[in-house]
Parts: sequence; C-alpha cells; structure tokens
Amino acid sequence: MKNKKTHKIAYAGLMAALCYVGYAVFPAISATGTKVHIGNAFVVLGALLLGGWYGGLAGAIGLSLADILGGYVESSPRTFICKLLIGLIVGLIAHKFAHLSDDGIKKSYVIKWTIFATLGGLLFNCIFEPSLKYVWYTLLTPNAEKAQSAINALMAITTYATLVNALINSVIAIIIYLALRGPLKKASII
Repeated sequence: MKNKKTHKIAYAGLMAALCYVGYAVFPAISATGTKVHIGNAFVVLGALLLGGWYGGLAGAIGLSLADILGGYVESSPRTFICKLLIGLIVGLIAHKFAHLSDDGIKKSYVIKWTIFATLGGLLFNCIFEPSLKYVWYTLLTPNAEKAQSAINALMAITTYATLVNALINSVIAIIIYLALRGPLKKASII
C-alpha cells in the first residue's frame, strides 16, 4: 500500500511539472487579462489518471508555481484553489460517478464520461475563477478596479479567451487520456 502511495505522489509530481510546462509554453495574456495556456489540460489529465485529489493538487502546485515564477504572485492563491477544484470535480465525475478506473468498461462509455468529466471541470472553472476573483477583490483584498474587472469577465461568461482556453484544454486532455488509458492500465500504473 505504501509503495502505491509513493508511486501516486511521484506521478503527481510529474503532472505538476507538466502543468507548469503547459503554462510556460503558452504564456499569452488576452486583452481581458485571461492567461491562455494548456496547463489546465494536465490538471484534468492528472485527475483522470490519478484521481481528483492527486490530480487537483498536482495542478494546484504546478500552476501556482507557474504564477509565482511568471510574476503573478498575487494570483497564486486563487490559482491554487481553482486548479484544486478542477481536479476534484473531474475526479468526482470520472471516478465516483462513472467509475472509469474499473476494468471491462466499453470504450464508448469511457469516451463519453471522459468528455463529461473534462467539460464539467473546465466549465466550472470558467464561472468559478472570475467569481472567486470578484470575491477576492471585494472582500479579502479590496480593490474596486480589479473587482469590476472580475465582474465584467463573469458577466461576459469570462470572455472568448477563457472559453476557447477551456475548449482547447478539454480536447488536449481527452485525446491524451484516451491514448494513455489502455497502455497505463495494462502496465498497472493506473
């Protein structure tokens, strides 16, 4: 049991590194201040492969570190919360509702629930992230300008950049997971 936990922690570390790289490869910032990157794809992938806690923590650590090293230290606590929740939601849908870790599941079932879990986590983020930002700048660290910016993003369903980012990350995560699921199950890694 201890060996399995050690392996999961090592894989979570790998996923955290991939989250960081996914952020560092595409560090573009849209006109609305939304970061466009593929780091969230690896948060989702981690949750699909390792479960919600390990995948969420990997994403939270990897992308918070990316914020800190990228000069966005003030957003790293919000990033940690959002990415952890993405992982928990994806893991909940994929493993608690759909039981994707079970053996003998039809491929069509795996594809359907992988899509549901991925979209569930990333669409949640599209709404939750600007909501958290609004609460953050309204109650925790009052800043009227940033609070207004957050509410504007929320009212526009976080603008095209966040939705496009979620869609791109969804496609990447789904493709990679479906490609890796069989071989990793065969090797008893997941």
